[in-house]
Amino acid sequence: MQWRRTSAVKPIPVDSARGERPDIGHGSTRPVGRHGLLWEAGRAFGGPGRAGRTARFAAISGGGTASHALLTVAIARALVARGLEPGSLQLIGSKRGREESVMAGQGFPLLRLSGRGLRRSRSAAHLPRNLAAVAGLTWASLRAFATFLRHRPRVVVGTGGYASLAAGLAAAALRIPLVLLNADVEPGLANRVLGRVADACAVANPGTRLPHAVVTGVPLRPQVLAVRRTPESRRRARSALGIPEGRRTVCFAGGSLGALRINQAAASLAQRWSAREDLAIYHVTGRRDYEEVAGSAAGGPAGAGGPAAPGARGLWRHVVSFQDHMEDLYEAADVMVCRAGAMTVAELAAAGVPSVLIPLAGAPRDHQTKNARVLEHAGAAVLVPDPECQPARLESVLDELLCDPARLDTMADAARGLGHRAGHRQAAARIAELVCQVAGGRCGVSC
Repeated sequence: MQWRRTSAVKPIPVDSARGERPDIGHGSTRPVGRHGLLWEAGRAFGGPGRAGRTARFAAISGGGTASHALLTVAIARALVARGLEPGSLQLIGSKRGREESVMAGQGFPLLRLSGRGLRRSRSAAHLPRNLAAVAGLTWASLRAFATFLRHRPRVVVGTGGYASLAAGLAAAALRIPLVLLNADVEPGLANRVLGRVADACAVANPGTRLPHAVVTGVPLRPQVLAVRRTPESRRRARSALGIPEGRRTVCFAGGSLGALRINQAAASLAQRWSAREDLAIYHVTGRRDYEEVAGSAAGGPAGAGGPAAPGARGLWRHVVSFQDHMEDLYEAADVMVCRAGAMTVAELAAAGVPSVLIPLAGAPRDHQTKNARVLEHAGAAVLVPDPECQPARLESVLDELLCDPARLDTMADAARGLGHRAGHRQAAARIAELVCQVAGGRCGVSC
């Protein structure tokens, strides 16, 4: 396979006679030198002796959002597709939010790390929280350290978030090869820190500034890659969601936690459109704002608990806290209104969905705006800055799009073309191959 690189992956010394790195402690080789001291420290911390160890091929880490967890699972599945046993892979995630439920029950060993992200602020009000975050990161790193001593992974993979940072720091301390995945245009804090010691960085965009970067695309769920948006598939999706036939549909989604600005604008817009019998709103609030938004929807033509009764007049509106099958929304929506996280942008492109993107204000290094610009410049999305996400502005933008089916078709084609060029459909396999290369080429039966 020919890789597109922004710089070369640095070589990894391998014992040519045994195909192993003697200083990492794989197989029956005991670590020596500085690593040997770390091994003894790990035993003192609580790691088992030689008799209780079970080798694993890779530890795949990511946590902080559901997107990180989805990336982690996608990479694990791609490695299984190359011949690895699920038990040879360790998933590492966080205990907070929906990301834990995304990783649980996937058939892979799972380590849950406690902790939380840092507030990017020097305010004294945030100091206690940040000190607690540092303490949590230290403890999580020690747990990862002890786990790596026990299971001796050949390679550690990080997809971002604080669980990834803890695992990456432990890997660096133990000199275990490290591969990073960066889905945003702009690297996050964890990947900026770990990029200095990583052996390779899989990135979604050619301009991403990380050392040893390899452009791979973003691994996406098979259900999203299967979206076709044909007339028949769209009818099936709308039926599954309970959306009445003959209505143009706007879907709002702000991520697993939710986006207050989008939720408030969507609720106000529903009031403005209350008499519209040609429109439907499907609103995924996220868990934080669900009760408030659902309460405002209860008196409408379609309450929070389910679709409108047959023959109901006016706007059709349905509100849920979380949508397990986003592929149905991508099929059903005439236009999506959402944030511009890396996974969201990649999924919109792969599925070919027209969108109105509202980047999160204050996101680190304004990475969501940079993500959104990719779709906007391709003609696949309209970008509305967060402060401008007011009901009147959103109504104007959406009315203009919904009244112009030809423009929506052009936006859908532009999104699909961008997704094809980004190579998202092959991304999981490319990243799995990169992981195998960094691990020394020994990856199941196919490497």
